[in-house]
Amino acid sequence: MNYDIIVIGSGPGGYVTAIRASQLGFKTAIIEKESLGGICLNWGCIPTKALLKSAQVFEYLKHSSDYGITAGNISANFGEVIKRSRGVADGMSKGIQFLMKKNKIDVIMGTAKVKPGKKIEVTGNDGVVATHTAPHIIIATGARSKQLPNLTQDGKKIIGYREAMNLPSQPKTMVVVGSGAIGVEFAYFYATMGTKVTVVEFLPTIVPVEDEEVSKQLEKSFKKAGIDVMVDASVESVDTKGTGCKVNIKTKTGLVTLEADIVLSAVGIEANIAGLGLEETGIKTDKGKIVVDKFYATNVSGYYAIGDCVPGQALAHVASAEGITCVEKIKGLHVDPIDYNNIPGCTYCQPEVASVGYTEKKAKEAGYTLKIGKFPFSASGKAKAAGAADGFVKLIFDAKYGELLGAHMIGANVTEMIAEIVAIRKLETTGHELIKTIHPHPTMSEAIMEAAAAAYGEVIHL
Repeated sequence: MNYDIIVIGSGPGGYVTAIRASQLGFKTAIIEKESLGGICLNWGCIPTKALLKSAQVFEYLKHSSDYGITAGNISANFGEVIKRSRGVADGMSKGIQFLMKKNKIDVIMGTAKVKPGKKIEVTGNDGVVATHTAPHIIIATGARSKQLPNLTQDGKKIIGYREAMNLPSQPKTMVVVGSGAIGVEFAYFYATMGTKVTVVEFLPTIVPVEDEEVSKQLEKSFKKAGIDVMVDASVESVDTKGTGCKVNIKTKTGLVTLEADIVLSAVGIEANIAGLGLEETGIKTDKGKIVVDKFYATNVSGYYAIGDCVPGQALAHVASAEGITCVEKIKGLHVDPIDYNNIPGCTYCQPEVASVGYTEKKAKEAGYTLKIGKFPFSASGKAKAAGAADGFVKLIFDAKYGELLGAHMIGANVTEMIAEIVAIRKLETTGHELIKTIHPHPTMSEAIMEAAAAAYGEVIHL
């Protein structure tokens, strides 16, 4: 069939792109080889948050006496926790089906391969091959768990994030390799459920993309929760003979061997571009990613790419924004390129981590003279009342003009607070204007105003 726009992949990049294209009047189709919603809705963002919520509820119940409540015989049913997570994911995927029908988008199930001449060959699940054409083809095929030669995933003992969400039984011990968002979220989940967890990170700090103070606070919180953390360490090999795993870890002081039921590889992701027909079509790639311009056009006219298969932050909200920008540019609307230095990053372990913009180190390297304000949640009435006093808000300002260069938060609910900072930076609000922005009391968000005041020597509650 012939369309105006065909989108390959139905994750948060693909399905959002298709919906916006349909809104703009394009006859649109979307191709998906597995389940609508892609990894994010089915095996990523959404079901992991369901797991983390179950863990948080369990944690509250275990510490109910801290709130003056007595609760006995508290236990977690691991199978039911997994079942709830899968139910949430299935419900969201059905929601995407509804959105496709509502927006009159044709859903083509099968494996796509791009062809020269603005064509796509789709092999259906029944093996039947069909060819579809469109003047605009948008690749949104996402990414998968990265495989390392010395950490080959077998899906049973050495697993990726997908298997970690659907284990048949709860392991007693687990080694998590890598401490990015995926690694620390699963570390928190399993540790809270009762698994003995060790996190192994190659770099000197966990969540290494975050500000160093945030990394140190999260490591402190994890250790307090009983999670072992090994930094400056690398997994050299894993012996899976026998009932469990023997994990050989190289540290600064020598080789350490840990025994674990499961090893979770959370060392990153790699783009799903193999077998897509890029070479045949002449589409350029570099370092495993599709090369695009600032409006996501490839070097071949009529072919575009967005999301995890192009360079940039591999985040669901980035993919959605890129897709909208791409189709609005195709339509001829006035659109600005995305500011990748104003993309919020969120990690949903407990305490949560959220950030945007420059870290202190990066701001100094960029040549800025800084004013830095930090407000701890231990001084927040709302945080203390909630029993969530760990963490802080740290704001980094340009001393010359008052521009908010970056924000770094760790604590309860900070993933809900970071959007204020993104809007402030988009509107080029100064530090003094932020101080004068009245925040409601008592809230966690007051810490943002207080951190700004701290940067300028005007903090009240410290």
